[in-house]
Parts: sequence; structure tokens; C-alpha cells
Amino acid sequence: MQYKTKKSVFRTELTPVSFLHRSSYMFPAKTAVVHGDRRYTYREFEERVNRLASHLRKLGLKKHEKVAFLCPNIPALLEAHFAIPAAGGILVTINIRLSTNEIGYILEHSRARFLFVDLELEPLIDPLDTLHLHVVRVDDTGEYDDPYEMFISEGSPKPFESWLDDEEEPISLNYTSGTTGQPKGVIYTHRGAYLNALGSVVEIGMNSTTVYLWTLPMFHCNGWCFTWAVTAVAGTHICLRKADPGKIWGLINKESVTHLNGTPTLFNMLVNHPKAKAVNHPVTVTLGGAPPSPTLLEKIKILNFLPIHTYGLTETYGPYTICEWHSEWDNFPLDEQARLRARQGQAYITADLVRVVDEHMNDIPRDGKTMGEVLMRGNNVMKSYFNDPETTNHLFRDGWFHTGDLAVWHPDGYIELRDRLKDIIISGGENISTIEVEQAIVKHPAVLECAVIGFPDEKWGERPKAFVSLKKDARVTESEIITFCKTRIARFKCPDSVAFGDIPKTSTGKVQKYLLRKRE
Repeated sequence: MQYKTKKSVFRTELTPVSFLHRSSYMFPAKTAVVHGDRRYTYREFEERVNRLASHLRKLGLKKHEKVAFLCPNIPALLEAHFAIPAAGGILVTINIRLSTNEIGYILEHSRARFLFVDLELEPLIDPLDTLHLHVVRVDDTGEYDDPYEMFISEGSPKPFESWLDDEEEPISLNYTSGTTGQPKGVIYTHRGAYLNALGSVVEIGMNSTTVYLWTLPMFHCNGWCFTWAVTAVAGTHICLRKADPGKIWGLINKESVTHLNGTPTLFNMLVNHPKAKAVNHPVTVTLGGAPPSPTLLEKIKILNFLPIHTYGLTETYGPYTICEWHSEWDNFPLDEQARLRARQGQAYITADLVRVVDEHMNDIPRDGKTMGEVLMRGNNVMKSYFNDPETTNHLFRDGWFHTGDLAVWHPDGYIELRDRLKDIIISGGENISTIEVEQAIVKHPAVLECAVIGFPDEKWGERPKAFVSLKKDARVTESEIITFCKTRIARFKCPDSVAFGDIPKTSTGKVQKYLLRKRE
């Protein structure tokens, strides 16, 4: 017999909007946001959010209407993460590196009613005169004549009644990278965002002394939900319009930054920058978006950075798994520590444990060798794709979200990614993991980054080809790379050819392998 329980009248809905209210109450005079010379306390932060939300309601924003933002990591976008859901709307953060056509597609697909656009990015939307939007320009000066400042000045700084009836209502709409077609709209809920944010608080180790530097785009998975997580503990947000390595090093020291996030691409730039130097205080750095190599993780540790390796997708609010560290590993050599840390680990404390299965949905052996597909489910998985029930049903078949990522399952229960299903190379009946080949090649001292793809071969079906980006002033030949690779992995896994040059990536650090295939 099934029983239905009535919601308790004493229960309130879970929403990350509540984090700001509490932090403003507990730490009203504490610095919440820093942006150049501008600084806002938590009381001021909340008042600015209330003004933005109340003015949107005054202009007729209805419940669940979309409000889009095309802005870099500036206070206005941070404020939007609280103001839009507080007003009852759904936040649509748009990748600032997209083309005009791609931005137009997202605005049309999402049915956004309002668009806030940074003046620097305004040329991207100028050709979109067919879209009927209420456009608000953001000058990012903080001065009284900034159109954004004028907009929020017409709102009230006081709290107002929430329209949230159910924590499973949508809070934001995030679009995937669209590397194989049009981007898909991913629906996040108030409950999911709340739990993912608290998961990061626990897993990444944040508290009221946290000083978080915004090197990760807020438009990407709502900044992996750190927009809400840092606010939950009354940490300080350091905004940064552009992730410039020189500026990052300067801010780490000037503002005593304790935490920052990013892709392996970002950290490759940081560790190889002329200003790279071990900092005087420990800095927790969270890596995700693509698997980091053990070589990179070893370099990061030397700089007094504490690397935390996470893994997730847009469909999982950003990070879903974490490579939880074991104290006994501290006694291992650095290269062995880096190898262990390069694994994707297991689920966040707020998520369900992941599975790795074969094509029949059976769990694969936990031998660290057999590959299967990574499956996820629970609070940290999206609600659905917006207006796409067919794709939603396909990827949620059998009650699990099918990631399309291939991994091995280690005896200790941790998983380690090996490839995307579409990227695995099958050569002479043997599976070759492109990640394994890439990690072998980046150990070469001249190599900055590497991407491997399969290309057709009459004899073997497919063979690996490597695309290599070198460090500044470095020199190495194709044959030297191949020979180096043969000393580290099985010969049949080594590339038959190597091409040198820049590696195309999305703005979130994912290699665009479909573009590499076009170079063939």
C-alpha cells in the first residue's frame, strides 16, 4: 500500500535565495562583494538584490518568466542569481563567448522576456532586432549614471513576499556547450541548487573566512552553484571580468584569496605564467570541466595550492563527484598522490553514489580496467531538458541519467574517466582511451596541452592521432613525442601521427574534438 504524506505547515521550501537573507542578518557589515575599487557589505548586497527583484516585478515580471543575462563575472550577474528567483522568475545565464546567432537561438528558445547585457558585449545583440525583449544595459561602473544602477535604483531595498510554492520549481535555465548540435536548455530547481551549493560548502571546505575569486564563469552551471555556496557561508566574492592569469596572481596575494575554481586549461596557464610562485597561504583550487592530468596536479601542489578534483556536467549543476582525499595518501610520493587525485572519485555528500555499467545495465567489475558508462541520479541531477521530452526520456531511461562518459571502477569504489562514448578509439578490436594517451603525452616537458582523436585506418579500423600545443619557446618533433609515449603506455595505444598547434576549446574548457576531426 502506498501512503501520501501531507506537507508539514512548519516546513519552508528549500531555496538558495534564503542564503543571502541569513548572511545579511548574521554578517551585515561584512564585505560580501569586491570588484576593483567597489566593495559591498552583505546588507548592501541584499538591498541591491531586493531593488533589482522588486523593479522587475514592478515592470510586470510574471512567475516563471525568463530573465537573461549576458555579462562577465561582475556584481550585476552575481546579484541576478538571487534577484531573479526572488522575483519569481527563471534566470538564463548566457555564455559570453557565443556568436550572435547562438545567443539569438538561446534567447528565442528560452522565451526570455528581459535581457541584461554588458555594454562591452552589446555588439553581439545589435543584429537581433527581431527579438522582442526588454533590454537593460550594464555599464559595470557602479556610478549613478550606469543604466543598471539607474534600473535598480527604482526598486525597493526592502524584502517582499516570495512566490515560491514548491522547491521543485525551476530556478535557472542553463545551456549546454552545443558541441554536437544546438545547445540544450537544462532546468535547475530551487531544491537542487540549494543542495548542490551546500554540497560544495562541505566538500570544498568553505566558511565565513572564505575569499573566493571568480575565475570560473558564472554563466557556466551558475558558476557550479558557487554563486549561492559562497553566499551561504557569508564568504567574500572577488569579481573578475576576465580570467587573466597575471591579474589572478595579483588578486590571490592582494585579497588573500582562499578559493578559486577552473578548468585544467586555466590552471595550465597559471602554473606556466611568469608570476607563478608558491603563495604564502594555502589556496584551495577546484578543478573540473575536463580531466586534469597527474602532471598538472603535481605542479599545482608545488605552488601551495590544494587541488580538489571534481567531475560533473551541466546536467548535474556542475560538480557531482569529488576525489575525497585519504590521510594515508599524504605519505605517498608526489607523483603517486597526483595519480590518485586525478581520479573522479565518488558522489558529493548531497548526491547519490554513481554507478558504472555495461550495455545491459549491469555493474562492471571494480578492477580498474573494465570500462562502462557512468550513471547518476538524485537531487544533484537536472529536472529535465527545456521543451525536449524526447531527449529527456532517452537519457533518463531505466531510472538513471546516462552521462555518455566511460570510466573504470576501482576496487576502493572510486571511478576514473576514460573517455566519452563517442570518442573511444577501437583499434584492431582493442579499446583505446584518448584520456590515457593524452595524459601520457602531457608528461613531456615541452607539452602544454594535448588532445587525441581516432582517425580511419584500413588495417586497424581506427588509429590515434595527437594534437599537441607546446609551451612557449619549446621545441620537439613528432617522432620524439611518439617515442616518448611508447615508454609510458602500450605501443598499440600510441599515436601514429602528431600535429602541432592551438587546440580548439569551448569557453568552459572542453576540447572541441569535432573541429579537430575536420582538420583531417
